[in-house]
Amino acid sequence: MTQNLLRPVALVTGASRGIGRAIAARLAPTHDLVLTARDAARLGDVAASCEAAGARVRTMAVDVRDGAAAGAAFAGLEIDVLVNNAGVAVLRPFLELTPDEWHRQVDVNVHALYHVTRAVLPGMVQRGRGHVCIIGSTAGRNTFVGGSCYAGTKHFVMGFAESLMLEVRDAGVGVSVITPGSVATELFPEGTNTAWMLEPENVADAVLFAVTTPPHMLVHRLEVRPLSPKRPRDSF
Repeated sequence: MTQNLLRPVALVTGASRGIGRAIAARLAPTHDLVLTARDAARLGDVAASCEAAGARVRTMAVDVRDGAAAGAAFAGLEIDVLVNNAGVAVLRPFLELTPDEWHRQVDVNVHALYHVTRAVLPGMVQRGRGHVCIIGSTAGRNTFVGGSCYAGTKHFVMGFAESLMLEVRDAGVGVSVITPGSVATELFPEGTNTAWMLEPENVADAVLFAVTTPPHMLVHRLEVRPLSPKRPRDSF
């Protein structure tokens, strides 16, 4: 994909479904896109809808838990906006979590964040511009039963994002973290009442706002929540 100098290029991880898909759709009218996830077929569907909205799109089926694969795929790409969205959640008490469930959450929510950011950030610093936007969670400052691993990873996200922001802001690179409350996505078990939750498009709106502020302005933390867990969205 040859960069259109009039349109910034955004890399979105976890772009095949849920929040990632909504972010890609929201950025498509103003950004060209590099979309990555493991499911190539779903990525193709997202790419087609984004191209219809005006974006030039490149898809890359990459397991971002694999540092070597992420480095090979993304290093050298000229990315203006990186949206680290890929994430997983297994919400069960610590003693009920299997080792695989623990490591999978850490690998996706923590290690993949490192791998992708480490591949893309040097180019931003060298060019003196760019924006890293991370999808966190209100679990990054709250705790709850069943969140020993998931909330722990999201607490890491908050510390990582603020430290990184302080390190690269003088190089012209902004770092934002969007912290949604409950969002109606596939992360919740089947049968969960999601009628009161945020929609993925609401998080995408927050991302678009954060990454399109004037160059001298940074929205570092942006928390978005459902107004009321006692009322469905369509009752307002």
